[in-house]
Amino acid sequence: MSGDSDCTRTSPSVGSPSDNEFLLDRPKYVCSLSPDLITKAREELQEKPEWRLRDVQALRDMVCKDYPSLGTCLDDAFLLRFLRARKFDYDRALQLLVNYHTCRRSWPEVFNNLKPSAIKPVLESGFVTVLPRLDPEGRHVVCIRPDRWTPSNYPITENIRAIYLTLEKLIQSEETQVNGIVILADYKGVSLSKASHFGPFVAKKVIGILQDGFPIRIKAVNIINEPRIFKGIFAIIKPFLKEKIANRFFLHGCDLNSLHQNIPPVILPEEYGGTSGKLDISAWNELLLASEEDFLHDFSQLVLPCDSSPHDMLRLIQFFVPSSKTVAHSTRT
Repeated sequence: MSGDSDCTRTSPSVGSPSDNEFLLDRPKYVCSLSPDLITKAREELQEKPEWRLRDVQALRDMVCKDYPSLGTCLDDAFLLRFLRARKFDYDRALQLLVNYHTCRRSWPEVFNNLKPSAIKPVLESGFVTVLPRLDPEGRHVVCIRPDRWTPSNYPITENIRAIYLTLEKLIQSEETQVNGIVILADYKGVSLSKASHFGPFVAKKVIGILQDGFPIRIKAVNIINEPRIFKGIFAIIKPFLKEKIANRFFLHGCDLNSLHQNIPPVILPEEYGGTSGKLDISAWNELLLASEEDFLHDFSQLVLPCDSSPHDMLRLIQFFVPSSKTVAHSTRT
């Protein structure tokens, strides 16, 4: 089936019986946000409940008109992620959606066979997990511990796959779409040889995904126990960071009191001076691994149609390269 026919059936016109049948096939969106979060979304994201579905349809129409061969899911809930991440600016939400797919198709080492069971060794190592309690702003805290990775066991791309699946799981929650997330990265014990795996190529790819290719709001990045060589690592990363994101990096060194000013001890494990017990990775691992079938279903909708032309692919690549105007505009997120 061609990409055009996909969009014809997923973007029905009013009054057509056959199109209305296809409309019924799409899951109906039901808002799960609390009254407080609805208010927050209105104030911070310009999301108006009374216009929400109109905005989703507008984005869907833009996809079908400009990128009929994108091969994307067009369900209301899925498209809402991109609208919220770009404060309901249609053009920027469309660019984010196209970037999302372009990133996935341009790095096969990360995105081929992407499913929880495939990255089970990374999960079991404790390289990435999510703390069980939310911070005072209602945000999940993603904990990354590079010292748990042994390079001889698997390449760095496996770690990136695990982080990506973690973010995909988190962004399924409407609360996370509105509140965003916080990252806690513990660089204790990271050697120069290990840091060398995170070169400019990998850095550019990862930063490109997190800044411009994934519908999530990263509100803070807390770095703790960073060794002296981290200055070199950050020097690699910084050229690819937008000023807005760079200003959200907080380097705490070994100062737990400094960390606690950003993340309260009550939600932190004992390893970081917290009062919530030992860091337990099992709960998050079990949740992610139990989501295998959900991921397989969701990702099956993100396959580029086989009849996509080289012209379509060229348009995707050109769209992914932002103009200076676009970059300046993106500071609003």
